[in-house]
Amino acid sequence: MNSDDDAYVYDEASGEWISPEDARAKADLDDEGSLEIRDAVGNILNDGDAVTLIKDLTVKGAGQTLKRGTLIKSIRLTGDAQEIDCRYKGIKGLVLRAEFVKKR
Repeated sequence: MNSDDDAYVYDEASGEWISPEDARAKADLDDEGSLEIRDAVGNILNDGDAVTLIKDLTVKGAGQTLKRGTLIKSIRLTGDAQEIDCRYKGIKGLVLRAEFVKKR
């Protein structure tokens, strides 16, 4: 094994071998460019925020409809740019699209 083999790092996201400098730069970008999730009117959402629904939503699998104006407390952000994880009485694992909520 020669020293050239040690000069590259495997990037799992792209599936390619990249130089250590590129790997460090990519890691710095990932840290700085954290995902901003915005609600329907453009407010930035954070973990623990309370939101209200801006339209009636039928919940698949739960057999109920969440009405416009329903308050959802203590949301959690997921890795997706448009999805938020939340709890509501009687519904487990509720995931809402950020475009249907407004920050309180």
